[in-house]
Amino acid sequence: MESHRAETGLVLLACALVLAGVPGESVAQAGGRTIYCCDVGGQPVCGDILPAACYGRAYREMSPSGVVRRVVAAPLTPEEIARRAEVERQHRAAEADRQRQLRLDQALLETYRSLDDLDSRRDRELRDLDRSIRELRERESELVKRQSALISDATQTDDSAVAASLEEDIRTLDSEIITQSRVIAAKLRERSAVLDRFEEHRQRYVELMGAPSANGVSRNGRGVVPGSND
Repeated sequence: MESHRAETGLVLLACALVLAGVPGESVAQAGGRTIYCCDVGGQPVCGDILPAACYGRAYREMSPSGVVRRVVAAPLTPEEIARRAEVERQHRAAEADRQRQLRLDQALLETYRSLDDLDSRRDRELRDLDRSIRELRERESELVKRQSALISDATQTDDSAVAASLEEDIRTLDSEIITQSRVIAAKLRERSAVLDRFEEHRQRYVELMGAPSANGVSRNGRGVVPGSND
């Protein structure tokens, strides 16, 4: 308490000294003036304009009687500016992620009428892929059989010209078999991706249908995502 009184006394004294340096000014005129004060080394530095010693520091705008009218914070350091910018960036990124998830959830509920509808679509895609994979494997099996027959013929012929022609056909079939195997592998990866996608959709759909509508997503599949322009 005593230190606060001492500080207030120093500020009032500084204000009085500032006003004393302005000749011919009445008390009424002085009442409308603003005194600028900051602390340097624990001591108040005041002036009727902002003292040079206060540049880059927090300062107070005061009445001649010592009443603080406004407190101006010190300018941010480069490190503080960088930290504030990073916090703002993280906030914007988090909000963008939230809005993106809301749009995805809304699209999910608009795509599937029910879990049965979701499962039906999954099974239909899997059936199409399984049929395609089965046909590709049948084609691969045919190529392997043809190649085996050519290899058998090549080992039984004594005609060098025929043998050379058969070897060329065998190499061609070998390339086709490799290509066919790669296509089958790609289809199997696609099938696995379909299973993963529908499993992810199914889990999220269950979560959304069990969550309150206050999460911002319409459970009837016809709502509007908050923040959208629709």
